[in-house]
Amino acid sequence: MESAAGGYEPSDRNGRLTVLALAAREGRPADIEAFAREVYPDVRRFTAYLTDPQQAEDLTQETFLRLLGSLPRFAGRCSARTWLFSIVRRVVADRFRTAAARPVIADVPDWQIAAERHQPRDLPGADDGVALADLLDKVPDERRTAFVLTQLAGLPYAEAAELMGCPVGTIRSRVARARDQLMTSLAEAEKAA
Repeated sequence: MESAAGGYEPSDRNGRLTVLALAAREGRPADIEAFAREVYPDVRRFTAYLTDPQQAEDLTQETFLRLLGSLPRFAGRCSARTWLFSIVRRVVADRFRTAAARPVIADVPDWQIAAERHQPRDLPGADDGVALADLLDKVPDERRTAFVLTQLAGLPYAEAAELMGCPVGTIRSRVARARDQLMTSLAEAEKAA
């Protein structure tokens, strides 16, 4: 939300983040720390959605390295959250490209069994997280991304539209269709259980 002076209203969370980013780009450690503390949970949550919890922390740190390098060039032409989520997406995409270029070779005969043995057991809510991830995997990419950005990450529809490069109406449609598909898939899974 812009004020008459052209700046963002601090009461609006997106506006507040943008004000923090504009202050942080000046390089004062206190301003950088305030901005980083404010956006860290969103970055961590989005990287965990785009990858998995094991990679999320590394990707979050990598995002912050890029973010700090790019911060002096942030001009505030879009909200800081939109700018930030575009950096996260590029970091994750780069990680996938790197991983695809360098296959990992396991040094055990049955690497799948070895990996399963080292997985934590009996964590609360683990099955629910797996079930949601499985249901989301069945949703087409554009719908899933729109759903996660707006419903899980809390990004306003307009910012999600800007980030994805499409009209707000398209985002609303994708979210509604993703929600319908998730509800249908959940009902089918409950019937089968």
